[in-house]
Formats: sequence, C-alpha cells, structure tokens
Amino acid sequence: MRTILLSAALAVPALAQQQSDFYLREEIPLPPGEVMEISSLALMPDEKVAVATRRGDVWICSGAYADDLSEVTWQKFAHGLHEPLGMYYKDGSLFLTQRPDFSRIQDTDGDSEADVFETISSGWGISGDYHEYAFGSRPDPNGDVWITLCLTGSFTANSNWRGWTMRITPEGEMIPACSGIRSPGGIGQNATGDMFYTDNQGLWNGSSSLKWLKPGSFQGNPTGNKFHKLANLPAPPEVESGSRVLAEHLKHPEFIPPAVIFPHAKIGQSPSGIEVDTSGGKFGPWDKQLYIAEQTHSQIQRVCLEKINGIYQGAVLHFLKGFEAGLIPLRLDQEKGVLFVGGSNRGWASRGTKPFTFERVRPTGKTPFEILTMHAEPDGFTLTFPEPVDEKAAADPTSYSMEAWTYILQK
Repeated sequence: MRTILLSAALAVPALAQQQSDFYLREEIPLPPGEVMEISSLALMPDEKVAVATRRGDVWICSGAYADDLSEVTWQKFAHGLHEPLGMYYKDGSLFLTQRPDFSRIQDTDGDSEADVFETISSGWGISGDYHEYAFGSRPDPNGDVWITLCLTGSFTANSNWRGWTMRITPEGEMIPACSGIRSPGGIGQNATGDMFYTDNQGLWNGSSSLKWLKPGSFQGNPTGNKFHKLANLPAPPEVESGSRVLAEHLKHPEFIPPAVIFPHAKIGQSPSGIEVDTSGGKFGPWDKQLYIAEQTHSQIQRVCLEKINGIYQGAVLHFLKGFEAGLIPLRLDQEKGVLFVGGSNRGWASRGTKPFTFERVRPTGKTPFEILTMHAEPDGFTLTFPEPVDEKAAADPTSYSMEAWTYILQK
C-alpha cells in the first residue's frame, strides 16, 4: 500500500492566496462559565443547532446562522449522558450514540428540556477504561445507524465487541457489520450512502487513515477477532505481522485496504469526524467530496474518492486550518452552505490553544485555486483544478513535487 503526497503550484496567484479570501471562520459564543468540550452536532429545524459535550450535556443553540453572532442564545436540553459521540435529529427527537448505548431523547411537555430517555440498543460491552469510545453515524439509506467500537485502551479487547462496527436497525436490532477496528475518531457516509470511518495510527495501522466499512469486511486489526463467537459468525482473518496491506488483501479478500492513508504529521495525526458535501456548490466546487476533521492539527482535510475494481481509493488534501481547538464533529448544512465544527483538547495537545470550541465556516463566493481532484491512471495521475491552469507552468515538471511512503502491517 503506497501513500503519495503531491503538491502543485501552477499559477502565480495561488501562491498569494489567503484562506479568509474564500472561507470565513467565525467563533460562535458559548454559554458563559460552561465547559463545552463538543463531541457531537445535529442540525434542527428553525436554524437551531444541537450541541452535545463530552461531559454529557446537550444544549440547543439559537442564532448560529445569524450575521450578528452576539445574539446567540443557549438552552440546556439534557444532562447526565455518557460521552455522546454521534447525534442527529429526526421527527422531533434527538438520537445519540453514547458510550453504553444508542438512545433517543425527547421533550414531550414542551418546556424545552428532555423528559423522555429511551434506550434503543445497548448490546455491546463497556468497562471503566477511558478509551472505550463508541462513535455513531446518522442513518444509512436503509435507516440503520452504524457504531464503531474502539478497543479497550486502544490495544486490547476486554469488553464484548470491542474492535467491531455494529449496525443498529430502526427496530433496535444490533447486527455485527465489520471487524478489525482499532481506534476510530469518527464515522460518516459518502454521497452514495457507503459508510466510512477514520482510524488512528497505532497497532496494525502504520498511519491514520480513512477506511470503507464494506459490510462483512475486516479492517486490519485482529485484536477483537474473538468476538465472532458471540454471534456464531465466521472468524475474521488472522493477518501476518510484518506483512503488507496488499499482500494480506490478496490472501484475505475480506480485508479491505484503507481508502486513503494520511501521512503521519504531514496530513494531521488524529483524524476524527466525517462529512460529505452534497450541497451542489453552495460550499465550493468540492462536489461529493468528504471533509475530515483533525483533532491534533485543528484542521479540516478534503478527500476525493474513486472506486477501482470494487475498492475505494483516493487522495487527501489540506483544506481549512486555524481552528481554536482540536476538532471532533463537523456538520454541513447542505442547503445553506454553512459548516459547523466543534471540538476539545481533552488533555491532548492541539494546534488550537483553547480547551474547546464551536465555530462555523461560510464561503465568500470566491473559489481558491488548488487541486480539485486527483485520479489514478495506468501511467500516473490526472489532476483537475477549479479553473484553467497556466499552460507554461503545467508543462514545466518543476511545477510538481511528489513523495511516497509505504507502511508495514504490524503489531
């Protein structure tokens, strides 16, 4: 498996570009005195945004779309949850994936506070280990919610189904979907409804990556393989330490290679939330691309994907930077072209210096000159740009530079 980092400078104006020429990054005021380590976001009717925190509170923000952010107001909707890492709004309810379960919360008496808390599914195990995170998606085209379960301590599997992805049906049935998970940071769909997650560098992951959760697939880390016995499923592959991804994929076709590997420290080092752009150009020309939040570098990366011989592959590109804390969730309002992000340092260092943040990004209407897509060809790569390039510069081989890495698949 080879990772390529390519840069291109094909027009003089590109060298002088500033992010603020194209995207306005604005902090949204938070409720005074509250610890808002933001872990989940959900868009609601009437331009309200639900914000869940790592410490278990859910707040409703009004005014987050306004030109004057000084008018933002907050209402606490719920408290006492357990580290919600995935939330969405549907039919008057908020649905949350938290550490022990997948739940629905509602306000049935109209006082703007949740009064009904319903557990839909809680079929996986938890312990007191701090790292047993559970990241939940929004519903897929079948209405199922996908939940990736981090390993215990990110190295072992001491609770049931650690290292697996589960599907939760609308009826609450829990179905094992994929194995081989290590340490997810987020989960989301592409434009066709296929599910992806971000996995972080460590055991069996030479560098952090974006991975396709093909149903029934193995994602590379065998630590949680033993749990196939809980559902009488076939055993996932036992890959060979010291081997390579391609070699093991050829031996075990159910082992799906990462769609995109992020070179460590060059393209961030802690990828988290995933959001697809189906805004039809309201947020720029990045149609159907994925935005990937980054915790350590306080950035958002951009991924363009293609499917070759039934397997996803693609390219990752730096996109937005300068956020005030480590980013975790992100949500794009596809109709209005407004991107909301939140995050927390949670004791880990990040380039953003604040302990937590809630921000929005709005396009100015101008398009940056940068690589739009990168497609693999039998003899190289085809790059596209949002506007015509300088022909002389495009013909000059010194306009491009490329570096490549390979990663050993090992413990």
